Amino acid sequence: MDLKEAIYNRRAVRNFTTETVSENVLRQLIDAAIQAPSAVNQQSWTFSIIRDRDLLARMSREAKAYMLRTSPAALASPHFQELLGNPEFDIFYHAPVLIVISAQAESPWVVEDCALAAENMMLTACAAGLGTCWIGFAQSWLGTPERKATLKLPDSSKPVAPIIVGHPKSPAPAVPRKEPKINWVA
Repeated sequence: MDLKEAIYNRRAVRNFTTETVSENVLRQLIDAAIQAPSAVNQQSWTFSIIRDRDLLARMSREAKAYMLRTSPAALASPHFQELLGNPEFDIFYHAPVLIVISAQAESPWVVEDCALAAENMMLTACAAGLGTCWIGFAQSWLGTPERKATLKLPDSSKPVAPIIVGHPKSPAPAVPRKEPKINWVA
């Protein structure tokens, strides 16, 4: 698959088979991620990989409870309250792998650096026939001291991009795109 195909076919995948993703493939995804540009070439990212299904299930339960207690979006949205309160809902969608891209150092651009690495990783996964999804529900919870310890991160690190990876059960449908708003300034 060429780059344009990957860009136009990458979707948020939330339905996975039980097939594992090999360590070799995960290393290829991370190798693609670290090819991303970073501000002042700091390359200030760390990749935490979780493949233990029991740990992922426990993390999902704890993250949902945390969101329900602390998130203004969850507290304001009956939809989110229902979803996060459902014991059957797994925020990681039963994916076999969670990769958390974290910033190692303070910098004004660490979030952007990690986001660029995440997009490289997700496009490479798509090209390899894998599905991915950035799990926003997990972000604030992963930034707590206890979760940083679970991810083997120092307190100074900042988890930015929790990305699930796996083999999709079926292709994700295309989502219509809005016409872009373009301001031709000069």
